Amino acid sequence: MRNLCLTMLLVLALWGREPLASRIAHTDPDLASSRVVHGGAGSGYNVQSLLETGSLETNLYFVHRGTIPPKSGIGHHFHSQCEEMFIIFDGEAEFTVDGRTSLLKGPVGAPCRMGHSHAIYNPTDKPVQWMNINVTNRKGIYDTFDLGDSRSDVQHLDPIPTFMTMRLDQALLRPTADMNGGHGMVHYRRALDTTVFLGPWAYVDQVVLDPGSSIGPHYHTQVAEVYYVMSGTGSITVGTQGRGAAAETTKIRAGDAIPIQLDEVHSVANDGAAPLEIMMIGIATDNQKRVDNIDAPAAGRGRN
Repeated sequence: MRNLCLTMLLVLALWGREPLASRIAHTDPDLASSRVVHGGAGSGYNVQSLLETGSLETNLYFVHRGTIPPKSGIGHHFHSQCEEMFIIFDGEAEFTVDGRTSLLKGPVGAPCRMGHSHAIYNPTDKPVQWMNINVTNRKGIYDTFDLGDSRSDVQHLDPIPTFMTMRLDQALLRPTADMNGGHGMVHYRRALDTTVFLGPWAYVDQVVLDPGSSIGPHYHTQVAEVYYVMSGTGSITVGTQGRGAAAETTKIRAGDAIPIQLDEVHSVANDGAAPLEIMMIGIATDNQKRVDNIDAPAAGRGRN
């Protein structure tokens, strides 16, 4: 019996991967807690941690989801070893990067490179739906330096941001048929490319699948991903390239965060009645940010 237990532990260590359904994080407002961080204004923000540093093999540190209440926010601060992006899905908020502030209307995000400062403040009388994604330069290493500024009383707002932004605007998507060998029509764009980031954060993609359409099975050897479902319902199938494991399929819905590891063959289908919108966050194995995308049926032909 002892030998059997040791063998099972060894197998788990080699695979190191939970069943698909158990590793998907579901957004649940009842699990959010209120925090005031970095000298933020008001009641700070309400946050649920969806994914943490152990969720991906690459350098994800966390994916947080929640709301920023009225007249509240996250204060001005630096990260020297992390790159972070605040996103709002509705309403509007004041985003600050390097001491310059603009009022942005959701859905929008503002990435902040390592060594630069940032903050966010909700000046309105309604809460805004918010997300924070943090990727570290070194696995498991987080740092912060607070500036003691809530950014709640900014007198001058730049009408045009002086910093990088990411608009999650479906009008910017391009129609793509039979993506990765799937079927039907999807609408896709790379919202942020590898050149935006200094660390191993590789990209942010936005995709909308029409009802009945799918993205075919493919995998990445150099990039692990997080799929965050912005709206709609569907199903995702994940297996492991070259390890002989049976693929798993599970339902996904708005608010789900799905970690996808290196070499995992994955596909997505919209089996619902409404469009399925997903934000895809790619985190590379290192700062060279090699990005590969290999259709599973064509795996023997190499990378594309």
